[in-house]
Amino acid sequence: MRRLLFVCLAMLALGACASGNDLDEAPVALGQFSLGHNVVVARDPASSVISRKVPDEVLETAMKEAVAARFGRYEGDGLYHISVVIDQYELAPPGVPVVASPRSGMVIRVTAWDDAAGGKLNDEPHQIIVIESTNGNTLLGSGLTQTKEEQVASLSRSAAKQIEIWFVKQMKDKGWFLAPGAAAEAAGAEDADS
Repeated sequence: MRRLLFVCLAMLALGACASGNDLDEAPVALGQFSLGHNVVVARDPASSVISRKVPDEVLETAMKEAVAARFGRYEGDGLYHISVVIDQYELAPPGVPVVASPRSGMVIRVTAWDDAAGGKLNDEPHQIIVIESTNGNTLLGSGLTQTKEEQVASLSRSAAKQIEIWFVKQMKDKGWFLAPGAAAEAAGAEDADS
């Protein structure tokens, strides 16, 4: 039984290592996107009693760095701004038994701005919830294997990836980040599908 448990744990760890970091790969297509302002605000975000605590500045810095790392790779002809508000976070504490090890997570709201149009692309902020994934560093609980700063950085990278996924969907569905002619074509295709 112990041997089977060890094999399962080893396979999970190897699978986590194989997933890699997609920032080393070419970025997904995002039309004319080029990052302008990168604004992150964390003003006393909610967290539970058991969560590790970090200053707002740590949350803001980690998220800004994650957004810059992901979206700074784009070199399109259009300038777009990203605004992120961190509403909640949960950092798994150390010393909790494996059977009850909590997951770290974060709740953010995102607004995208089109510089040329001088306004928001989304009227209401888009909410994203990020829960840490299981990998070699979090299998036994990230509170046991990572510092608070490492947990925040990991959640921020995951959140930035989710923003990118949402942007790609908005580009396909609503023509965000596309050249004016292509955006009108995308809007027409959406109306035809309705």
